[in-house]
Amino acid sequence: METIESMLESSVRNNIGNRLIAKVYDSGFSKAHDTYNSISLAGDGKIYYVLSSDSIDVGGKMFVFDPLTEQIEFLGDLTEICGEKSLRAIPQGKSHVRFYERNGKLYFGTHVGFYELIDGMDRLPQNPPVGYKVYPGGHFLSYDLTTKQFEDLAIVPGGEGIVSMTMDKDRGHIFGITWPTGNFIHYDVDRNNLRNLGPTSAKGEAGLPGDDFRSLCRSLFVHPTTGTVYFSTSEGDIFSFNPGDDCLTKLKDVDLRLDYFGKYDPKRPGSMGYNWRKIFWYQPEKLAYGVHGNSGYLFHFDPAALKIELVERITSELSRKSGMYDQFSYGYLGFQLGPDEETIFFLTGGPIYINGKRLKGNDEIAKGAAKGLENLHLVTYNIPWQKYQDHGPVFYENGDRPLYVNSIAVGSDGNIYTLARINRNNSTVTDLISIPNPLFK
Repeated sequence: METIESMLESSVRNNIGNRLIAKVYDSGFSKAHDTYNSISLAGDGKIYYVLSSDSIDVGGKMFVFDPLTEQIEFLGDLTEICGEKSLRAIPQGKSHVRFYERNGKLYFGTHVGFYELIDGMDRLPQNPPVGYKVYPGGHFLSYDLTTKQFEDLAIVPGGEGIVSMTMDKDRGHIFGITWPTGNFIHYDVDRNNLRNLGPTSAKGEAGLPGDDFRSLCRSLFVHPTTGTVYFSTSEGDIFSFNPGDDCLTKLKDVDLRLDYFGKYDPKRPGSMGYNWRKIFWYQPEKLAYGVHGNSGYLFHFDPAALKIELVERITSELSRKSGMYDQFSYGYLGFQLGPDEETIFFLTGGPIYINGKRLKGNDEIAKGAAKGLENLHLVTYNIPWQKYQDHGPVFYENGDRPLYVNSIAVGSDGNIYTLARINRNNSTVTDLISIPNPLFK
């Protein structure tokens, strides 16, 4: 009798068609866990990334990869960089955000990676293991590309992590949302001033499901002309903040509660609700381009006209044909404008078919995780030409699938970089992989 494993192997051999083969790198971090967002191409042409840890004793670790030499350099442990090595506190286990480059420095934030399971959900630990202190709070950090020195800039009040962040690089303003409560924070780099503007959406992911729980926005963007930052909520509202103001403003006459995105109960965990999953500013059209998580719809948002328009569903071709949602319940974060400043690169999911039937996952899940197994696909969308293309699924040389892929950096060397699960030495570890860029010339 054929097993699931043998059927999947047969599917890879016979039914895939075009495929991309990913190359795996070894950063030397055997405890690396699922990692989100924290990879970026810097001005020196190198790829900077953080590998997460869910261990009580080990912090997340930052590395740099040089595409020219294919060498990896370990840069530092997040807990040590934050000066908390001797605290015996829950460590800085993650960076959950991209790197933002300004005046030769990379700016980013830290997040908690060790959780306490409370009522079936991963929560900020309230009862740390004996001998350990509670999480001190996330830090804003900078890394000097020339001197290779880190600077600890500020710590988030209330012992919360930094789950999302963006930066106005022209003005030196950092904006973020904390986890789990969902406070909006603003840090002025030049003035070394941190402000907490309060909660963005009920009690965020610290709330009680069915009551004041709300999934928090994972992506913000800045309008470069006005310096105003925008973010979404799971209810589908869009908020703005300008550093000259003292309050968050909910936009009128525009929201993300669109029928094509689906129907959600924002009070329940397991999805991002009506939040956009990832978004960036596109200067040629003076619009923000974003993707909704579960549905995979690409849209653009005009802050001046307060208008949202759907562009196209940019999930995999097989997902479009089958009508299925992403198997990763929050949608995918590997969504970024490429070096040509006009092509969107999107690492998304695609269904697996066995003997003509789609392999199904769970109908519901209580947290942001995969409902079932699926392939990883590379999709591109050229904005000026309005051209969608699914370049096919991605596999390792041994036929395994990259899993839990929620980050992307498009290199100038003809490769796309991300962080994915890898089977290594009979265990699962997250590490750096590269995917050939089919559009590279």
